[in-house]
Amino acid sequence: MASAAVDHVIGLIVSTVQNEATLSVGINDELDEIKRELVSMKSFLHDAERKRVMSEVMKTWVADVRDIADQIEDLIDEYMYYVYRQQHFTKLHRIFRTPKTRLETRQIASKLQQINKTIKGMDERRQRYGIDRIEGTNDHYNFPLYQRDLALFMKEDDVVGFVDESRLLKTWLMDKEEHRTLISTVGMGGSGKTTLVAKTYNDETVKSYFECCAWITVSQTYTRDDLLRSLIKEFHQSRKEEVPNDLGTKDFKDLVGILIGYLEQKKYLVVLDDVWDTNLWEAIKVSLPNNQFGSRIMLTTRKEDVGSYSSDVRSHILTIKPLKEKEAWDLFCMKAFSSCPGNSCPKELEPWALELVRKCKGLPLAVVALGGLLSSKKSITEWSSVCDNLNWQLNNNQMLEVVKSILLLSFSDLPSPLKHCFLYCCLFPEDYEIRRKRLIKLWIAEGFVQQVDRTAPKEVAESYLMELILRSMLQVVRRNEFGRPKRCKMHDLLREIGLSISEKEKFGVVYDGKVEIGECESHQARRLSIQTTKGDLQSYSSITRLRSLFVFVNGSVSFSNTLLSKFKLLRTLDLENAAIDVLPEELGTLFNLRYLNLRGTPMAELPKSIGELRNLELLDISETNIKELPSEVAKLQNLRHLNMWSKFIADIHNFELVRGMQVPFEISKLKKLQVMANIEAEGNIIKQLRSMTQVSRMGISNLKEADEQNMCSSIQNLKLLHHLCLMVNNETEFLRVDALRTPPPQLQKLFLFGKLENVPHWFCSLQNLTYLWLHWSRLKDDPLPHIAALPNLRKVILVNSFVEENLHFCSGFAKLKILWLLVFPQLTGITIQKGVMPDIQELWIDSCLMLNAVPYGIESLTNLQSLLLTNCSASLIGRVNDVESKDRSKVLHIPNIKCFKRRGELP
Repeated sequence: MASAAVDHVIGLIVSTVQNEATLSVGINDELDEIKRELVSMKSFLHDAERKRVMSEVMKTWVADVRDIADQIEDLIDEYMYYVYRQQHFTKLHRIFRTPKTRLETRQIASKLQQINKTIKGMDERRQRYGIDRIEGTNDHYNFPLYQRDLALFMKEDDVVGFVDESRLLKTWLMDKEEHRTLISTVGMGGSGKTTLVAKTYNDETVKSYFECCAWITVSQTYTRDDLLRSLIKEFHQSRKEEVPNDLGTKDFKDLVGILIGYLEQKKYLVVLDDVWDTNLWEAIKVSLPNNQFGSRIMLTTRKEDVGSYSSDVRSHILTIKPLKEKEAWDLFCMKAFSSCPGNSCPKELEPWALELVRKCKGLPLAVVALGGLLSSKKSITEWSSVCDNLNWQLNNNQMLEVVKSILLLSFSDLPSPLKHCFLYCCLFPEDYEIRRKRLIKLWIAEGFVQQVDRTAPKEVAESYLMELILRSMLQVVRRNEFGRPKRCKMHDLLREIGLSISEKEKFGVVYDGKVEIGECESHQARRLSIQTTKGDLQSYSSITRLRSLFVFVNGSVSFSNTLLSKFKLLRTLDLENAAIDVLPEELGTLFNLRYLNLRGTPMAELPKSIGELRNLELLDISETNIKELPSEVAKLQNLRHLNMWSKFIADIHNFELVRGMQVPFEISKLKKLQVMANIEAEGNIIKQLRSMTQVSRMGISNLKEADEQNMCSSIQNLKLLHHLCLMVNNETEFLRVDALRTPPPQLQKLFLFGKLENVPHWFCSLQNLTYLWLHWSRLKDDPLPHIAALPNLRKVILVNSFVEENLHFCSGFAKLKILWLLVFPQLTGITIQKGVMPDIQELWIDSCLMLNAVPYGIESLTNLQSLLLTNCSASLIGRVNDVESKDRSKVLHIPNIKCFKRRGELP
């Protein structure tokens, strides 16, 4: 983690020197010298952390480096604060305050100079005491590998679950296909990959199907030649043949020759367990001949990209899912209550046993380890202690060492920036579903996202998120119409281990009420997540070096008048859904703030001091009670994302779903603003938009028919726009958009809320459109022929958008995944021609009371996964539920069908 901290501060130094012309000569020189020293130390830090186990001397040295990096970050931020303060005083004030500012600058330069000397002294001390030559024992690192090898010797009766998975693997192994085949089993650490493959590998039917077999545990450290030597030994031993005794003298070419000669006329099976990169297959595939005898190579990996990499070979992929609830319970009871009749759980221990199994989230390794730990504990007190202090148990109990070690391997393998990103996810509460966009913006605001030439920070951050998902360190719980993650969460035990690392490294701390705030020494942490509180946040005032503050509480909380002024170095303040209704004027002292999230709070107004937040890049006040932006927001010249709409209850059956916010100033002054959703069309706001050519997302409410010319002229000018939402004031008002000659070329998402006289003539030119929502359009013309040919359309929502009796899907919709047809009072029939919507996966029909039959042709939608019928006629729902009806037979291919009456909010 020290290397990650050093990488982060080097990036901060580079950014500061490049972007701040106001740096004094002394500050600039010291930062440049410090950067050179840190760069020279980086390679040693990376090597030290790869050892996994360090001597106490080395641990102390690495911790000192991390602390120095934090001090440098603090001093840079403090210096920029003083520069900012000087720049924002009037000339008269500046005259009187210049001596003090100069003194502060000299003091910071002096501190940086002292840090520079300290760094050089640390490097000299490392060399003088030979810290880099002190080796720690590798027993701790090898421990999970020993446990992995034990899987080969497990009895069939000891394996719970994986029945279907094992059957599938056997099918792939013995499917009579003559070509060499690669079979990958993918899952997070401890998910049972090795156990499953070992169970299959040891099956007598499988063993007898192949002439020779080899099992190789690869892990993160391997050499190509040693791996080939191991393969030769394993193959020979599997046939009880004498192993060549001169393998140690053979080079790569010789070893490949031996393997090819040995395997050329044999049907062989190879297992490569715990593979971490795609280079392995490229390195050894030449030695495993495709001899047309039906040979198989199996591998296990935690990384999806490794599992899906097959190069030029036939392949299969099996993704391991968590144990089912009953399977996890049976496995736990087998280990924890082996001495009880029938492995049954005593009634008095059941609440704690169920809670511990829940925390394992179907992870077999954790279930087995916890069951073994608790098998010797008989009292309720002992069980409740383990349940309440699982984090401590993971870090201090030898019986859980295997769980920690195996999960830590995934963390240790992360590149430096991703270590920070992963630990940041741990700050969210247990089982919290984290929005992708929220997480990415937080990472960017914190400075975790490295600069990559010609690549936007958002795209780099997206790649970080995908890497964590591919490594099974984040779990996707919801995807959008493109299959991209929308919401993610963490496995409980992986989060617990991440939190222990976070606290130890002073990266961040979670206060959840289990210990007093003073006990966890959180005053040294850089990030604080408050998940329970007595109401007043004043008790955290001693934590003055914070960079991020999260508040996740159910009850009412408040900031004191002075608390925020203690956090002047804060970069992100996230209060989403917290019951905070007032922010004090001291908000303006948070000079360093990049990210302010007030989404879902009951706040009714922003403090005027918000205009002092010079560095603010994101302001989210959506779903609050704020009706109007203060004019001081016009001073936020670095603002890029402005999310805002008034808070109210959304009912899909009503016309009004969202309402914009009033902007009583020239919003066009915000030259960097890219996201602006939603504003009310008042005054000359529509004309102002014409000059905001940098905007990529925009929402406008309260539009009137008279706004058509100005609005269309402005939209025509916004060439970068990819997300557009237009809303009229009420359901009787027409939304006029015909004056738009051609829509923005990159438009991907379009939301039109209001009555349309005709289908807009420019619909057919929306070649990049992926998402269309027509709300209360009440068209007399069928809109479907106008959008059917759009090549990238993935999601369509039509709400009271067509007033005729029949909808005809005659052609097109080649890539459509999701279709919602809601509130069609006159609709009596839906026809879907064969071949239309071939990829549709989700169909929701709501409040179509005249519709008495399922869509004609629905049986041709072979990829349809979900059919939801709500607020529909009793006749329709009855026909779908009646096993004897023709409608029932038409939908039997759909895995998920739900029919019920309800007043429908958006699912």
